[in-house]
Amino acid sequence: MTVKQALGLQHVRLGTYYVVNLPDADDFDFWRERARALVQCEVPPDRIAWVEPGGSGDLFSHGERRMPVPPADARPVRANRRFVQLARNAALHSDTERFALLYRLLWRLQANPRIMEDKADLDVRRIEELDKNVRRDSHKMHAFVRFRLVESDPDALGEEAGEHYVAWFEPEHHILRANAGFFMRRFSNMRWSILTPRGSLHWDGSIMSEGPPAQRSDAPGGDPMEDLWRKYYASIFNPARLKVGAMLKEMPKKYWKNMPEASLIPDLIAGAQNREAAMVEKGALEFEERPDTLEGIDRAIHACRKCPIGALDNNAVMGEGPRDAALMIVGEQPGDNEDLQGRPFVGPAGQLLDVHLEKAGIDRRTAYLTNAVKHFKYVQRGKRRLHQNPGAKEIDTCRWWIEGERAIVQPKLVLAMGASAARSVLGRTVSISKVRGKPIPLEDGSELWVTVHPSYLLRLEGPAREEQARLFDADLAAVKVRLGEVRG
Repeated sequence: MTVKQALGLQHVRLGTYYVVNLPDADDFDFWRERARALVQCEVPPDRIAWVEPGGSGDLFSHGERRMPVPPADARPVRANRRFVQLARNAALHSDTERFALLYRLLWRLQANPRIMEDKADLDVRRIEELDKNVRRDSHKMHAFVRFRLVESDPDALGEEAGEHYVAWFEPEHHILRANAGFFMRRFSNMRWSILTPRGSLHWDGSIMSEGPPAQRSDAPGGDPMEDLWRKYYASIFNPARLKVGAMLKEMPKKYWKNMPEASLIPDLIAGAQNREAAMVEKGALEFEERPDTLEGIDRAIHACRKCPIGALDNNAVMGEGPRDAALMIVGEQPGDNEDLQGRPFVGPAGQLLDVHLEKAGIDRRTAYLTNAVKHFKYVQRGKRRLHQNPGAKEIDTCRWWIEGERAIVQPKLVLAMGASAARSVLGRTVSISKVRGKPIPLEDGSELWVTVHPSYLLRLEGPAREEQARLFDADLAAVKVRLGEVRG
């Protein structure tokens, strides 16, 4: 084999243009070896065509050919770790210009070794985008490959008849071989095949082999275990945590045809609201008769163990304020400071709330302050207790106590700060951006107003915090005006 053949290069007298024919669409190592030689030969990016299998190099297939050989004193090619990591993934993308992009960046790295730190650079942004797309496609493959049991054909597979599992998947990029190790490790004791339009993988329990592209019809349609899986999926489907937009983003419909549980999803979504209402009602009925005084609720929540939060090493925190307050303010849950002091809104978020209430002209002492969840949910990290968001079921369980407080205090306005607080009053999740700044009528004749929680402001910095603080002030000002109206 000549050096020219080894490098896979063609030199054509059309302005000294080189064509590199890649043996496989995902062969990063081949590209790296050729790219290193071309950089050392000082061949600029605009004089190279990278052709993957199935591409056309006919335009450059004639004329005199000559092989560029790196000089003996050629400088080593520089490429930092970040570039190599991104390039290895980006090479698996289906973009036909990806190898040209990689070479262009490698070429530029020789003059500017820190170019990968420039987030505004178009080439850097593009390689990061390719890397992200490939990683996402691999994640989808890990999540949505579904094996189906078939009886193996010994004539076709060269093995004894027995259980064999076959899956069909349609990757967007050239990720099949890159993910072979994941499936080999995860299903090492199975004999399986993964069929895709880009190629196939076969594992017999000890040896991995590759095969040609396949068609959807080559994969089996189903197996008896799928009925059991569908029953299990339906039983664990939690309507209280359903977010259709997020689900479709993570599990696009293009994958549904390969997933046995997908046939259940439309009906499960359609019935989610009714199932959620039934879960809330069932949770409420688990309690005995609700106390009819604030003191009784205080005693009851200290004894409540109806959800896992109450079983933690914490203390219940009762609401406080006038029992005939016109305004009830509802937060998410007690924090570490509230848990230790036994009072709501005494930590950093509470102190910030005081500042904004005063700015709006609302006297905290005239409002009744409480939380959607009565115990502090946290995870222990050494000596620190780190805040954890309560789940939908935990919020729904504590609605029993919020409804009791509302029935006793009978506020004219309820200000819910945060999505958890809004859910505790409405019994459903709402988008704060869509409902803030306007009243929501409640069944008892009062009104619900929704805004963000002060802790949200604490997490922001700079202009973003200033903007959200301005909106928060506007929400409180609107509540102040409405308070004056309902008081007459």
